Amino acid sequence: MRRYAALEARTKKRAEAGLSRTLRSLDMQTATTGLLDGQRVNVFCSNDYLGLAHHPAVRAAYTGAGAGAARLISGNRPVHAALEAAISEWYGRPATLFSSGYHANLALMGAVLEPNDWVASDALNHASIIDGLRLAKAKRQILAHGDPSGLRADLRMAIVEGLYSMDGDTLAIGDYTGQHWLAVDEAHAVGVLGPEGRGVAAAQGVRPDFLVGTLGKALGVYGAFIVGPSALRAALINQGRSFIYTTGLPEPIAHAALVALALANDERRARLKNRVRRLREGLHQLGIPALGQDHIVPIVLGDQTMSVAQALSAHGHWVVGIRAPTVPAGSERLRITLSAAHTDDQIDGLLDALATVLKETPNVYTA
Repeated sequence: MRRYAALEARTKKRAEAGLSRTLRSLDMQTATTGLLDGQRVNVFCSNDYLGLAHHPAVRAAYTGAGAGAARLISGNRPVHAALEAAISEWYGRPATLFSSGYHANLALMGAVLEPNDWVASDALNHASIIDGLRLAKAKRQILAHGDPSGLRADLRMAIVEGLYSMDGDTLAIGDYTGQHWLAVDEAHAVGVLGPEGRGVAAAQGVRPDFLVGTLGKALGVYGAFIVGPSALRAALINQGRSFIYTTGLPEPIAHAALVALALANDERRARLKNRVRRLREGLHQLGIPALGQDHIVPIVLGDQTMSVAQALSAHGHWVVGIRAPTVPAGSERLRITLSAAHTDDQIDGLLDALATVLKETPNVYTA
């Protein structure tokens, strides 16, 4: 028997089901264009929502060296403190840096929850939230998406996202508050939505106990942060395993994030909103329904999704198709994400290509 026969069998089974994932080489040339395996494409699937990843000032700020160790050992740098101070001022509460949003959610759940605590979690919450609850050995009350009815009286915490990355929708976050704690993952809203880009909760006038944000999406760099009460920061540093046992953010990233924070202004947010309006109005005119209302624009196409995505790529537009199990089977979709750096011509070109491709695709809506 071959040593890896079981692993090979699982891989083959996924391939036969059409669920194999592959890596494509995308060499970004500008904030919204790149070479996809050598082919020039307009990129409509990046989370660089404000177009800051390629901003000259952000790129010039990459100075310094790797941290070399976890922050509790010898990896804590002055720039980490400066970045945490800037985020703390932004939110008015202490902030703690993490290497990724995934690390942040794992640390949050592990630091604030005790085994068997009840936590209400929206059914569409991110995998990092699900995994964090599993590692914390919390008891989970899974809520139907967007439905806070029936919250348990003995909850320790409820957790939702600000902007959902696959459906592009927001919830009435205030409906999830109570005597229990409220945590909100604002990964896809930070820098973009709400007053000063503080997210959906801030836009709705809700102050969650714990808020998770990322630096690698609208801010264009890498890493994440959690804001909350002073007691939370102490808990994260002392009990957050993905903080304690992970090398600190490299200095260049932290320096670049400080510059990006200063550049994430209302003018860029307004420009992105205009890009969103142009695309969504164009889709409406073509009779193509889209979910949500913000800069994540999902178009549900079912089993035609991957063929449409491939056809769009041939037209020079890179839009990733999202399949099961990331979304439920039968609800496969194109997931268009917009940037403040997209031009009118790029958006109009994508709309023209969509109209052409969908006319040629059986069993989907047509213009």
